[in-house]
Amino acid sequence: MITFEPQPREYFQGKLVPARLTRFREKVELIREIGITYLLCLPFDEKLQTTTADCLIEKYLVETLSIQHIVVGKDFRFGKDASGSVQTLRSAAEEYRFTIAQIEPCEYSGATISSTRVRKSLQSGDFNTTTALLGRNYFMMGPVVVGNRFGGNIGIPTANIRLQRYRSPLEGIFAVRVEGLEKEYYGAAYVGTRPTIGGTEPLLEVHIFNLHREIYGEQLKVCFLKKVRSDEKFDSIDKLKKQMDRDISTVQNWLSSSLQ
Repeated sequence: MITFEPQPREYFQGKLVPARLTRFREKVELIREIGITYLLCLPFDEKLQTTTADCLIEKYLVETLSIQHIVVGKDFRFGKDASGSVQTLRSAAEEYRFTIAQIEPCEYSGATISSTRVRKSLQSGDFNTTTALLGRNYFMMGPVVVGNRFGGNIGIPTANIRLQRYRSPLEGIFAVRVEGLEKEYYGAAYVGTRPTIGGTEPLLEVHIFNLHREIYGEQLKVCFLKKVRSDEKFDSIDKLKKQMDRDISTVQNWLSSSLQ
């Protein structure tokens, strides 16, 4: 598989880009799971974005990969000013003797599956649709980092994961499944900037049920199962703490009934 990092839209639009669904490491994990054994990641920078389509074909597909067959999606564009098309590839295929397959978009309930549609389902908390569109639970992953210990100081310790993206495709309180430790755990997760304590950086915090040890540095995969409520700013830490306790009870009750 050939991909780019950062995504071209991120390179051109910066912080105005739509929320990214998968970080690079998450994408690699998904690619590995479906059995693809080789991944070529091209750094999308000024040099690459000014490279012509013909040059990309010759340098990467022919010289680097000795391409025999290539699969692309509908309306595939590449090269400087997006001048390269499937027809460009077809012309090159005759010269360099490789074949091409163009695949049609996948559909669900009569409409194309797209990143925009997945974002909308995540934002609305419709995880049944999200799971149907993706064929899996939506997840975020990353190492547990040392935070400001706010949760621990109010009796609700959390594992903190930095999102490292311009914005998150979802926000609020969620029931989650946590993978990556010695067994699967469940918990209550928060995604947001923590406005009550003046936070600005998007963060994923997970209160993991029945886990009583430090896990700094562990690589966690947090699968989102149900949205409990949206993020909000509280007038005091005490009000926030009381709401967090109610959120945890809500998640535990939902898990208890849904996992039977």
